[in-house]
Amino acid sequence: MKKVAVLCCTPALFAGTAFAALSKDEVKRLNEAATVLTELRNAPDKGIPEDTWAKAQCVLVIPSMKKAAFVVGGEYGSGVMSCRKNNDWSSPVFMQLAKGSWGLQIGAESTDLVLLVMNRRGLDKLLDDKVSLGADASVAAGPVGRNGAAATDAKLSAEMISYSRSKGVFAGIDLSGGVLRPDKEALERGYGPNVTARDVVVGTRKVAALADATPFLSSLRREARGTTGRK
Repeated sequence: MKKVAVLCCTPALFAGTAFAALSKDEVKRLNEAATVLTELRNAPDKGIPEDTWAKAQCVLVIPSMKKAAFVVGGEYGSGVMSCRKNNDWSSPVFMQLAKGSWGLQIGAESTDLVLLVMNRRGLDKLLDDKVSLGADASVAAGPVGRNGAAATDAKLSAEMISYSRSKGVFAGIDLSGGVLRPDKEALERGYGPNVTARDVVVGTRKVAALADATPFLSSLRREARGTTGRK
């Protein structure tokens, strides 16, 4: 009986600790996402408008989205997403984005992307197995400028709005046609088997905090505090 009791308790022990170490690429993804977010938010008069940032329910950063060699004219990128939760930010969810071609900055080998999920409807769709941007969930190019506003009805009602930075140029970009999905392998390495993106974001299942996510979450928290202080 004692052996049975020990075996039954073992899964509970793993529930509160990280299941396995993240890969070097995933740690790099977290660190680069933190850098991209801070740089874009601090860009004078060219960043994400304060009212837009304040309304965003989730932030997804895809650093260095590259042209995919295996798809003619295509792009592919991996990133991380966190959502507002109890006046803080959730543990990060690893995500992947792929598409035919957006015709990003000519000559650019890679592009940084930032997507803001603007409402719970968009979040619920995003946490499914995969979502087609523009078809399953509406997406629009985001307005630019510290004091800018979402001037069109499309931007005001879009479930997601998106930005890009290529060769130093920051602008809104329409990612319609992209396919966005959780990176299940990275989720398993970080949080354990059978843990879903919804488990991490909504809290339907207790997951461990990732020490490697500290820079990214610190950047989100810092920018959240800065939102009320900037003019």
